[in-house]
Amino acid sequence: MSSAQPSHAQAVHPTAPAAVHKTGMLPLVALAIGFVMAMLDVTVVNVGLSNIADSLAAPLSTLVWIVDGYTLTFAAMLMVGGALADRFGARRLYLTGLFLFVLASLLCGAAPNGPFLVAARLLQGLGAAFFMPSSLSLLTHVYEDDRVRARMLGVWSATVGLAAAVGPLVGGVLIHWMGWRSVFLINVPVGVVGLLMARRLIPQVARHERALNLYSHVAGVVMLAGLSFVLIQGPVYGWTSQRILAGLAVTLLALAALVRHEMRGIAPLLPKALFATPQFAAANGIGFMINFGVYGNLFYLALFLQQGRGADALQTGLQLVPMMAVIFFGNLTSGRMAAHWGPRVPLLLGLSVGALFTALMTTLRPETPYWLLAAIGAAANLGVSTAIPAMTTVVMQVAGKAHANSAAAALNANRQIGALVGVAVMGAVLHTFDGWGLRNPLAFGMMAAAYAIALWLVWRFVGVVKKQLAARGA
Repeated sequence: MSSAQPSHAQAVHPTAPAAVHKTGMLPLVALAIGFVMAMLDVTVVNVGLSNIADSLAAPLSTLVWIVDGYTLTFAAMLMVGGALADRFGARRLYLTGLFLFVLASLLCGAAPNGPFLVAARLLQGLGAAFFMPSSLSLLTHVYEDDRVRARMLGVWSATVGLAAAVGPLVGGVLIHWMGWRSVFLINVPVGVVGLLMARRLIPQVARHERALNLYSHVAGVVMLAGLSFVLIQGPVYGWTSQRILAGLAVTLLALAALVRHEMRGIAPLLPKALFATPQFAAANGIGFMINFGVYGNLFYLALFLQQGRGADALQTGLQLVPMMAVIFFGNLTSGRMAAHWGPRVPLLLGLSVGALFTALMTTLRPETPYWLLAAIGAAANLGVSTAIPAMTTVVMQVAGKAHANSAAAALNANRQIGALVGVAVMGAVLHTFDGWGLRNPLAFGMMAAAYAIALWLVWRFVGVVKKQLAARGA
């Protein structure tokens, strides 16, 4: 993620108390609150889709927008959030983004209809895009001692992994006892506590001026909005309708404008040095494909469990736990493997396992025993989650210290775009085809193909990072 870096030429004017408990846990808790809420909102909503559809009489396309609306503004504005944090200060943007997120959560919980809920989800994604790039930056400034910082980053990573794992269960429990609105309304008191803690415990860090490439940012937003419209509304209006063709034209024109402007090199979003070797582009392609599969799978599987197998929200949350919990263990295993053999081995192994077991999921039917479904789904997620940290390692190795922030922001944005497209495509499969006997082979087949493409990218481009960096004198 993009994050603010201090400029020693400028004075720092802290608005938080000088005596911050930098070695305590409270600052970590303050920053983790926002991050965990944002992570949970990616997963808990999937569990409540059927309840939302029944309550608001929302069609399938609206359900896809409810999931993808959040991802759309988050992905589109993520790099803007990093640039604004540099310009106006990480602490200020963190507080602003968290306030927007809490306000949007309140609006989501009070939504009277589907379009209102979609609009509130768009605002939620904007808030997350503002505070998430700043959170890690602030964490590194709060904990100045290297050993303390390393320990806190370990706790941070474990907390984020745990949030992703328990998200469906949390959503299922909340919906079962208090209805679907509770998955949004719970953010309000938690977020207010987070705001108060951050104001009290997190110091201000120095700002530094950075060119804000409005042209490229606007072109990127238009491109993603157009792509989302085409993929989500295509099955509704018809793929050859004038609306969809116009949306496709807008998407392509925005993409062409973005590429042209970036190639001209006028305050580009990404330094050209990142593209000196093919690994950077390949790793971003891998990130896109992984998130296409992971989030497309979560969206599709939640609806399959509820609409195909008759599970309620609580049962869906419980049934997804084994398949999500393995992600935490896969992340841990990846680090140990990469330390011994480098990132190529966990990437190849993880994606091979993910592609194989996702391909096996094409055989699933509503009458398939749950234990078999859970075992195959868990094995697929365990493999893919082993590849994710190794993919990040490749990006950081290629970027080096000079371009680490830009590279991390680009990778996160690409992964969010992959999630957006994955959910939209799974929605199109559900909308276009009838019967799980046809839907499952198509949906899981596309997810397996995405992992296979990522595997090919690893095989073709990843593995000579250190050699090429040495040749460049890095």
